[in-house]
Amino acid sequence: MQRDDINNAHTGNACRLRVVSYNIHGGIGSDGHFVPNHIVDVLREIDADVIALQEVESRTTGFDMLEFLAAAMDLHAIPGPTLLSAGGDYGNGLLTRLGIVNTTRIDLSIAKREARGAIDAELLLSTAANAAVRIIATHLGLHPAERRQQVRQLLALFEQDRRLPTVFMGDLNEWFLAGRPLRWLHRHFARTPAPATFPARFPLFALDRIWVQPRAMLHSLTVHNSALARFASDHLPVVAELILPAEFIFQNDCNAVQSLHANL
Repeated sequence: MQRDDINNAHTGNACRLRVVSYNIHGGIGSDGHFVPNHIVDVLREIDADVIALQEVESRTTGFDMLEFLAAAMDLHAIPGPTLLSAGGDYGNGLLTRLGIVNTTRIDLSIAKREARGAIDAELLLSTAANAAVRIIATHLGLHPAERRQQVRQLLALFEQDRRLPTVFMGDLNEWFLAGRPLRWLHRHFARTPAPATFPARFPLFALDRIWVQPRAMLHSLTVHNSALARFASDHLPVVAELILPAEFIFQNDCNAVQSLHANL
C-alpha cells in the first residue's frame, strides 16, 4: 500500500499510521559489505511514518549513518546513542516525518554489560488539535537477567504516563518465547503477532517486536521480507499499520498528517 493510500484510508474518525522497527546491523549486509544505500532502499520500500533503528553505527566507519538516512529519506532524526566515543557513536535512532514534541533518552545499562538504552519520543500528529503519539524504541541486552531488569524498568515508565496512544518497539533479543519479559509485556500491552525476523535470509526467531496501547489500534503487523531486505541486514524489518482511535485522533488530524506528508 502506498503512503497516499494509507492517509486516505480513514475508519470513522480515525486515521492510519505506519511504524517499523529495523535492526540495520550498522549498514553491513549479509554479504559482509557496508552499503548504506541498501538500508535506504529497504526503508523506501516500507515508506513508514516512524522508523525505530537499532545498531546505528558511526564509530567503526566514521560515517554518520543516522544523519545519512535522515537526509536520504527527508525525515527528522532523533539520535539515541548508547556507546559514545571520540571516534563516533553506536546505538538507537528514530526517523519520522511527524513533528517532534519532546524526546528523552532512557538509560537501560546494566553493570558489566554492554550499554543499552531507549528513546522516548512524543510525536505530533496534528498541530490543529495538539494530537500526539508516544513512541518508545529500544534494543535490549543479550543476557536473560539483563533483559528482565530492563523490561521491569520500562514497564514502570509505561505506568507513569498513559495519556497518549503508545507504541513500544525494537530488538528485544528475547529468544525465549515463554520468558518473563515477553509475558510481562503481553500482560501490559496485550499480545501482538510476532513474525520471525532473524536471521534475515532464513528467519527463525522473532527478536524484533512491536506492541501498541490501546491494542485495538493495531490493524496489522507483518515482517517486510523483500529480496532486498533479506540482503541489506541480518534482521528483517517488522512493520505495523495502526488505526489511531477516535478518542485520540479526529478527522482533521488525519488531514493534517496527510498534508505533512505532501509537504515533505
